[in-house]
Amino acid sequence: MALVEPDEADLWDALPDGVVIADRDGVVLLVNATAREMLGEQAQVGSQLAQAVTLQDQDAADWFSVVRPFEGLGTRSGVPEQSWLLTDGSEVLVTTRLLRTAPHGSPDRVALVLRSGRGRARLDRERSDLVATVAHELRSPLTGVKGFVSTLLSKWDRLNDDQKKLMLTTVATDADRLSRLITELLDVARIDTGRLQLYRREFDAIGVIERVVASVQAGTSRAVLLETDTGECPVYADPDKFVQVVTNLVDNAVRHGEGTVRVRVGQGTRGLQLTVDDEGDGIPEGLRNRVFTKFWKHGVSGGSGLGMYIVNGLVRVHGGELRIGDAPGGGARITVDWPAADPRE
Repeated sequence: MALVEPDEADLWDALPDGVVIADRDGVVLLVNATAREMLGEQAQVGSQLAQAVTLQDQDAADWFSVVRPFEGLGTRSGVPEQSWLLTDGSEVLVTTRLLRTAPHGSPDRVALVLRSGRGRARLDRERSDLVATVAHELRSPLTGVKGFVSTLLSKWDRLNDDQKKLMLTTVATDADRLSRLITELLDVARIDTGRLQLYRREFDAIGVIERVVASVQAGTSRAVLLETDTGECPVYADPDKFVQVVTNLVDNAVRHGEGTVRVRVGQGTRGLQLTVDDEGDGIPEGLRNRVFTKFWKHGVSGGSGLGMYIVNGLVRVHGGELRIGDAPGGGARITVDWPAADPRE
């Protein structure tokens, strides 16, 4: 193989990842600019691969002696992506390809692709943020449960019935909050992996929505009004998941909006159309797509930041559509179109 011509070398240099290619004798035939920047001056065309690739693992073992690209089974085609360290201690992800012209023969070419580990470090930070968020959301109600239970155990004889009832009611509320958060986390995992189990059937949505609105209204001083333009409105869905969607939308409107929350149910192009309006500040158009991402929060109201991600996932898996717009009163409008029949048919 002849050395790469200058114009072709320019193309290799344009790649964002480092590339090193050596022949069957371990002589480097190509090193692009990114690889030279990572590996240093010793990585040059004509040098030996063992001297050019100065990478070490956590135990200070060098890449060439660990991978042994010219040894091993003749069927080996490469080495999957591995983490290695540069001389300055920064992480680089290396994938190795072994090319053979003769089956089971020695490699004729060894090709390496080196990618900066900054992307994985960013992913690790995001995972750490995820753990911190979940831990915070779990700790808050758990602290309340622990505090009230400790008080009940230590001062049971000195508390009157009303005090005991208040503490036990608070414990039950916090326990329900923990249960909801755990359910949300499980739903996120199931939606992401496509393992969400649905038990669909046809039912009338009006009665279900009426019960959800009454339940939310009982826990707030805000006005929650329900408007319907039809006597019956059939949907084809998992009833539990449908209740979860409606509850989350109405509850969000109460917590994040202002004034009166209006819930309207009617016939849409697909079947049921559910609209939830609030009178708050609304959601800027540039942020509306971000509402459906995990742990996204807007404003000062609390919450796990998972609600709308789960709602959107549940609506989509049922074959429906969720949209965010502007309410006539200036707040946010959430519109859900839910199919009246099995969309799989």
